[in-house]
This record gives sequence, C-alpha cells and structure tokens, in this order.
Amino acid sequence: MSGEIVKQLDPIFKPRSIAIIGASKNPNKWGGRTLTRVLKGNYRGGIYPINPNNSEIMGFKAYGDVNEVNDEIDLAVFAVPAAYMPKVMKSCIKKGIKGGVILSADFAETGEKGRALEEETVRIANAGGLRFVGPNGMGIWTSAVGLNLALESVPSAGSLAFVSQSGTFGGNLAQIAQIKGYGLSKFISIGNQADINAAEYLQYLAQDHDTRVIAFYIEGFKDGRRFFEVAKEVVKIKPVLVYKGGTSAPGARATISHTASIAGSDEIFNAMCRQAGIIRTSEMRHLFIMAEALIGLPLPRGNRVAVMGSGGQGVVTMDSCATLGLDAPELDEEVRSKMKEVLPPHAPVPSNPVDFAGGSRTAVDEALIAEMLVKLDYIDGIITNVPITFTPSLNIGDNMKTWIDGTNILAGIPERYGKPVITQKFMGFENETICSILKNAGIPIYDGPEDSAQAMYGLVRYAQIKNR
Repeated sequence: MSGEIVKQLDPIFKPRSIAIIGASKNPNKWGGRTLTRVLKGNYRGGIYPINPNNSEIMGFKAYGDVNEVNDEIDLAVFAVPAAYMPKVMKSCIKKGIKGGVILSADFAETGEKGRALEEETVRIANAGGLRFVGPNGMGIWTSAVGLNLALESVPSAGSLAFVSQSGTFGGNLAQIAQIKGYGLSKFISIGNQADINAAEYLQYLAQDHDTRVIAFYIEGFKDGRRFFEVAKEVVKIKPVLVYKGGTSAPGARATISHTASIAGSDEIFNAMCRQAGIIRTSEMRHLFIMAEALIGLPLPRGNRVAVMGSGGQGVVTMDSCATLGLDAPELDEEVRSKMKEVLPPHAPVPSNPVDFAGGSRTAVDEALIAEMLVKLDYIDGIITNVPITFTPSLNIGDNMKTWIDGTNILAGIPERYGKPVITQKFMGFENETICSILKNAGIPIYDGPEDSAQAMYGLVRYAQIKNR
C-alpha cells in the first residue's frame, strides 16, 4: 500500500505537539473537558491552549491564536462552535498545521446550512494540505503518544484499533472494552467523515505497527466501493471486523440525522463483506470477543473443535459451535481409552465434548487431556475451562500449585502446537495469577459457552479468508 496516507495522518495519530482551539478553564465545556482528558492521558508532547479571553488555562500559557505560538504544531483540536470553523481553519493553514480533529457538531447532519459550512471547512483544509477527523465526533485515542481526546478513562495500550462512526455510543463501547481488559492501539470517532473517510482510516491502520486487528462500527460510507477495495488488500495482513448500524428501515432513517450517512441496502453490504473478506458481526460485543482471540492466538488449520467441560456446559458449547458452522469430530477409540485413565472414575467415556462430570483429578490432569487433544490431526482448536479445579484431597496450597502447573501446560499449547486454545470461566471462579498466565500467553478468558464459540468462529473464519 502507498505510504502517502501514513505521511498525511501521522500528524493526527503521532503528533509531537497539539493546539486545543477553544480550550477552557471550565471542565464542563468541550474545550475544558478535552484539555482535562489530554492531561489525564499523559500525552507525551507540547500542549498549547488557544483562547483569546485567557492568558493561562490549567497551568498552561494560553494564546489568542495559533500563529502566536512560536513552536511548530502538528495537530489542531477544534472545540469551537461550527460557525467559527472557517476562520480558525484558515489560521491553522497559515500556521502550517497538517492535522486536525474537529469535535464540533452542527454541520451536514443538521441540514443544508450545516452542509454548506462543512463543505467550506473542507475546502479550506484541502487547499492548505490539512487532513482532519470529524466533524461531529468524540475525538481520538492513540497509544503511540498517549493522546486521549475522547474517553473519560484512559485506555490501556493494546493491539486493537476501534473505529466508530458514532461518538457517544462508540466511546461507551471503548470504555466497556477497557473494563473487559481489551487494550486499544487506537480509538477513532470518525463522525461525518467530511475529510478522511473510512477507507483511508483502514489504509492507515493496515500500516500501523501498533495495530493487529481492526474493528469498525459503521453506519454508512462516503465511498463504499473504495472501502471494500481497500479491505480486500488489508485482510491479507490483518483481520477486519465490522458491525453495521442502520440495518432496519427506522435505523437507516436515523443514520441520516445522526452522522449524515445513507445506510444503503443491508443485503448488498453483507455480500460485499463476504467478497472483501470482512468478518461481519451480528452483535456489537462480538467485535471485541473475536478481536481478542485474533490478537493473541494462532489460526486453526480447519474448523474442527474439541470441547472440554462438565455436563450442560459442554452441551451448550457444542450447540453454540454447531450454530456457527464449527465441527466437533468424535474421538477415536485409542484416544478415549487413554483419556479414561486420567478422568474421574465416575466420568462417562470421553468423546467430544470431554465431560469431567463435575470434576477431575487435578488441574494438571485437565491440561494433559487438552494436550492429548491438540496432538490429534483431526482437531484444530480447543475450548476448555480455566484450570481451577478443586481437588478435595489437596490442601489450599497444593490446589494452588496444581492450578499454576496446569495453567502453564495449557498456556504453552498455542506456541508449541500452533493451535488455538480458548478458555471460559468455570462456576465463576477467577484467580489473578491464573488469569495473568493465560492472558500473557494470548489465551482469552470468556464468560460462557456462546462467547467462547464466537471467538473460535472468528479464528476459523479469518483462517478461511487468508487461505482462499
């Protein structure tokens, strides 16, 4: 891909200095809220508040105009009323600023007057070589320089780039992702896409070394054909996940007033996703469930899954896998015999799923069964429990030792055998040490069978996309 888009957007996502135009001492105003977020995020660069009515804001010298700043400025953050945008944009062009984030609303989403104002702003920016995010968005987070313009709590740095056409909704989802422990390389609230469109964000993120998986919440496109053409190339190197809003008639109507987007035919969108190799999700949370697995695990060679669990847990996991087109082959007689020796005496003869019948000898035994399964040519991946199994004959210290030993065996499987392992919580038990071992090995931990199956489906689907 061309490196030109990287050159154009690096001032936005890797700025050495920023000017906040419309900065305020009042934390309830956008200008004050934005500066507060920047400070909480420990941004590693120069900060220049711009407000002609103040000489100092939150401990920083304030300037009446960007051209009063002697230093170079890479990024302008606009938190002023829409009507002022043409004037302040011209000042930024004069200063030589090359990147912008427009937080202001009241543009094309409000009607013809706003559309004309948006077009004038774009024309001025384009003439001066300034690329910008928005307008009508929440802003961005970029782990490359620790810059947070969008979120109330600062995200953990990670490998997932989340691009949202909705500001508040997308911001809420990014915060949920943070609570769940999903680290973000980027959060981008793209708003109206007046200048930079979805295809260009995709191009940039494909070449971003901090990003391994790209996820979109999208309502409509400025250039849908271009987006799918770019996606065809991007999916060769990184997974692209999409959740689309506006799939119903009322929802499609709402997108026009929300982000000035036309939702388009859902059937056509679905077909284009399949052709381009985009993984489309039916639920928003599936974006993060699949992304976590795709970030940390090897891709399976096929869709054949082994399930380990107890009773109904194994049954529901199998049902969830089958619904998503995952196969669960029965185990051969030799393997069954070997496993029966390790399973509790009251457990049924193992097949697939392997049923522990409410328990196992130790967590190490569980992990050894998992290792038996991954050695089989006809098994491509495993879904199992977090190895926290209480063994009544052991004291607390010995139980903990078997948990750690079993977890270490399980954690080594993906790298050793090149097959994915997905875990789910068993009876709600969690242990910080065990979870840390698994997560450091790239093994995700999900709340239940449906999420675990969804994660495995994401791995299988992307493997199919890469292999075709």
